Amino acid sequence: MPRVLRPRAKGLALLAAAVLAAAPAGAQPRAPHLRPAETSDEGGIWALSEKAELAARQSAERNRDPALNAYVAGIIAKLAPEYQGDIRVYVMDRPFFNAQMAANGYGEVWSSVLLRAQSEDELAYVLGHEIGHFSENHSIESYRSLKARLGATMVLQAVVTVAAAGAAVNAGSAQGATDIMRAASAVSDLIYLGQLAAYFGYSRENESEADALGFKRAVAAGYDPAAGAAIWRSLMAETEASSFKRVREQQARPNVFNTHPLSVERVKALDDMAAKSPVKASTSDRKAYRAMIRPHLAVWLKDDLRRRDYGQSLVLIDRLSTQGEDLGVLTFYRAEAYRQRRGEGDLELARKAYAEAGAHADAPIAAWRCLGDLSLQAGDRAAAKTAYETYLARAPQAQDRWLVEASLKKLSEGSAT
Repeated sequence: MPRVLRPRAKGLALLAAAVLAAAPAGAQPRAPHLRPAETSDEGGIWALSEKAELAARQSAERNRDPALNAYVAGIIAKLAPEYQGDIRVYVMDRPFFNAQMAANGYGEVWSSVLLRAQSEDELAYVLGHEIGHFSENHSIESYRSLKARLGATMVLQAVVTVAAAGAAVNAGSAQGATDIMRAASAVSDLIYLGQLAAYFGYSRENESEADALGFKRAVAAGYDPAAGAAIWRSLMAETEASSFKRVREQQARPNVFNTHPLSVERVKALDDMAAKSPVKASTSDRKAYRAMIRPHLAVWLKDDLRRRDYGQSLVLIDRLSTQGEDLGVLTFYRAEAYRQRRGEGDLELARKAYAEAGAHADAPIAAWRCLGDLSLQAGDRAAAKTAYETYLARAPQAQDRWLVEASLKKLSEGSAT
């Protein structure tokens, strides 16, 4: 049964609805090479962004590979030639899919994005999306929106509290006063949650706009129109395979506090744009893209496993393997995922994967050590001995050599008895 509000509460609810409907005006598109006045809203945000940029430059997580950073900068130059010198994007070695850009042009792209993109086209779409946020001043729009809404919220909540207190004093009974204060609390909560919902909804509009602007920039630079939807489909496949139920269900549970559009809606919008695009082919080379990230592949995969979402990591490794390259590294980390997950049958899957990795020239040397350990655990002494001996032959200076030699000695003694 719906709660019946007293006349005073009804009036406050109507006032709340009026405030929630009020939205701040958006900022104008950004002109190149301009710096805001220090006393302006944007000037204050720039000051904070510059501090964050300094921290990023000095961070131990910053990837300092000159070739990789030059490659990312080159994509930015293709996508936003008018903002040359305005945008600076840092590659950060972090195992989560994220890219961001601040009001002053400082941006980050995390290694998980580069690991999951299968081509320069897909990476260009992600970077184009962030440039869309930058060009349309979305950060300053969001700041002003939140500032205006929270300001109105605090004022309105104060009005609700004062009015309710006055009504409670004049109430005919203690119970009546309590009812009034509870009603006031409910309305106050409604105002606050409504303001937050309106703010996050506003952000979703910005995300959709950034998608469209990034798409337009990517296509203008000659990138594949299908790349934007492709990378989101890959992420959706990973989400569906997640080891965690809450992750698997997240894209099927829309709520007012989701800042990004639902993946299915996003993919459909991008597919619709691609269908209307005059550009139909990619200008980038997938092998060239893989060559660029290859020096970091092992480190990034190791970091990805630290998230302990082995379902997602295995789908990622399968996708990376479709090009038929880096199979030693990829199969080794598939084995690592099985070994660390330790589900039913996983250790045997890991043992087979380590052995498969060893058949490729690029397999990490640790594959033979791990194969020896799991073979010994499985009771396959001959396979363990062969794996350990191969490991020592390939890594004569290994720090754990003494441990492996001790294991070999026990295997030999066991064979003798």
